[in-house]
Amino acid sequence: MEASYYVERLIDTKPTPVVICDLDYRIVFMNSCAKQRRKLANGESLVGKSLHSFVDVETLTKIDMVVEWFKESKANNKVFSQHTDTNTDIYIIAIRDEDGELIGFTDIFEERDPDCGETYDLD
Repeated sequence: MEASYYVERLIDTKPTPVVICDLDYRIVFMNSCAKQRRKLANGESLVGKSLHSFVDVETLTKIDMVVEWFKESKANNKVFSQHTDTNTDIYIIAIRDEDGELIGFTDIFEERDPDCGETYDLD
């Protein structure tokens, strides 16, 4: 199997939402978690839709600023966007092609609560 298949499966099984957008702000991929959360909200599929059709102007303005910053330098790849009440940090991450050119962006959710479970607990 191709490595891209493994990468897609890895992203799809991630327990936090992953939504990937192109530079036209069109959603090109949502992982299972993102689809499930959206289903709980209203069941509408967002793949293929533009962020402009459902994101408020203030948020779009912030995304515009981030995307322009990503375009300024190949080194500009990560912006902290918010901390939630559930102790999760959200970052906007640049997606670049093999030449380092910006081709899209995604959100990454990082939970900050320490895991109190036993390490390597397989039961």
